[in-house]
Amino acid sequence: MVKSSPSSRVSPGFADFACQRGYRRGVVLTFDRTGAHLDRLLERVGDAEVTYAEVGQTRQQALPGGYRHQRRSGAVGSGATAWAKAKEALATWQAHRQLGLGIYPPDAPVAAGTVVLATADVGPARMVLPCRVVSCTDEAASFGFAYGTLPGHPERGEEAFHVRLDDQGVVSFHVVAFSRPGDLATKLAGPIATSVQSIAMRCYIEGIKRYVGTAANT
Repeated sequence: MVKSSPSSRVSPGFADFACQRGYRRGVVLTFDRTGAHLDRLLERVGDAEVTYAEVGQTRQQALPGGYRHQRRSGAVGSGATAWAKAKEALATWQAHRQLGLGIYPPDAPVAAGTVVLATADVGPARMVLPCRVVSCTDEAASFGFAYGTLPGHPERGEEAFHVRLDDQGVVSFHVVAFSRPGDLATKLAGPIATSVQSIAMRCYIEGIKRYVGTAANT
């Protein structure tokens, strides 16, 4: 069963994401790492609209035009225990955490409509990447979610994370994304941004595989 967020609205851009003290307009780069500051940022984007029109299109084989497309998948284990741990990994944001990203709030549920801030430390600063979960899947052989970008994210688009169980008991992890630059800096980065996303996708898979393997051996 696939659940979609009723609040996956579309935003024309960053115009109403006003520059406030402590972070830059557009990409949210803050030097204030306190929970109170992250709470204020979360409140700021909580009712914001997603910054792209093609909500839910990561579920389709043909991804929308005008975006960079990326797909990655890999086996992460086999058997009932691996399947349970793989689902647990996605339900607790382990693809991101194993990569070294933070998730705020730390206990954010993977549920349609949930807004999270993925965070990445860049020297003394912290980049904050706001996203909203736009759909969730919980089926006998498929589990996962997709989230979309909110104002303040350097990209515009959607990324989906799913684990699947085949008839032979093999558990695989699949990442699908379509994106394009959300601001001038990201646009100028061009191929570098594409390479970063490609590397991140490979690391997502390795992180889930590591989590499933470690959990299975405990």
